[in-house]
Amino acid sequence: MMGIGKSKIDACPLSLSRGKSHSVDTIQRHHESESRKPEAISLSDVADCSKTAEEPTGVPEGAQGVEMMPEEEAEEIPEEEAEEEVFLKFVILHAEDDTDEALRVQNLLQNDFGIKPGIIFAEMPCGRQHLQNLDDAVNGSAWTILLLTENFLRDTWCNFQFYTSLINSVNRQHKYNSVIPMRPLNNPLPRERTPFALQSINALEEESRGFPTQVERIFQESVYKTQQMIWKKTRNVE
Repeated sequence: MMGIGKSKIDACPLSLSRGKSHSVDTIQRHHESESRKPEAISLSDVADCSKTAEEPTGVPEGAQGVEMMPEEEAEEIPEEEAEEEVFLKFVILHAEDDTDEALRVQNLLQNDFGIKPGIIFAEMPCGRQHLQNLDDAVNGSAWTILLLTENFLRDTWCNFQFYTSLINSVNRQHKYNSVIPMRPLNNPLPRERTPFALQSINALEEESRGFPTQVERIFQESVYKTQQMIWKKTRNVE
């Protein structure tokens, strides 16, 4: 705006000097009178700018008419409500090479016998320590199923898993009889090669005709409810 005013001020003396001759005082007064006109223009421009400033800014073009969500409605849902932890019916501990067989057994128990939810150890969160995942899997489920295959004994981690699970079931009263060895249909571990610590526990035999009866006798809803209640109390204390 100031640049426009200056151009008008400079043009007036030049046109006057070419027409009539004026005294220095007359030119100066004329100069001063003309210099006031840009001020009026500047004030009107300021008024226009003030009106423009009152209009909302920062709204993308085309976004007008979109109703903004109030702050109360835009509040984030607490994590506890968004994703509630679930106490599982079972977890299957297995060798790394037996992931597919573990998934098959998981689907068998969930779909054919209605024992769900369940999980296999390979589905535990990545990026966490194995010991933390093992603790969460064993204590976050009612039953721990040991998938006894030929690969089970070759895996040092599997040996650690079943020893830890057995110790946990002994030290915690509500976990008594919660460790279930299972020989699946594919590549089962022979009985004579079963670790001594597991020989005293009746194993689930998938190839046995009494397998459905075994499943029904072991996975009782009343046992699950009892362990779930104890688990919830433990979570609340923590």
